[in-house]
Amino acid sequence: MNKISQLFYVVVLLLFSMPAFSQNYKTAKDTVKLNKEFVNLSNDVVQLNARLAIAKNNLPGYQTKLREANEDAAKAATISSNQAAKATNGTVRAAKMAKRKAGKSIGEAKDARSAKNKLEDQENKITRYQLDIKKKQQRLEALEVMRAAIHAKL
Repeated sequence: MNKISQLFYVVVLLLFSMPAFSQNYKTAKDTVKLNKEFVNLSNDVVQLNARLAIAKNNLPGYQTKLREANEDAAKAATISSNQAAKATNGTVRAAKMAKRKAGKSIGEAKDARSAKNKLEDQENKITRYQLDIKKKQQRLEALEVMRAAIHAKL
């Protein structure tokens, strides 16, 4: 029981001391460092917002390419299937033509998969930018709190 109570007191002490340690900038001398970090974070947020806007503007292009690639792959698969049906009772020339169409169909399917991967990468990039912006804005808010605490001391 004694060890549990000691552990409890240590945990309580840590909980109350954490906010004091989390504030990096505490004195008026630290305002230069705080302002420097604030400006750097603000610039990072602006750059990330610009990158996010570009990525969002490029997204419809990737969606269009994916849609077109899927349509092309479906058409090539249909043509290949029809050619293969003709070649089953046809000549050697028809079989060679069916093989060529099947190769083209495979190529179109690979193009569609590549377009899908590029679209997913673009969507992941947008998500990463949004998360980075959110983290940096939270840090900016924390810096604002520190700045207010320093000004309150003055």
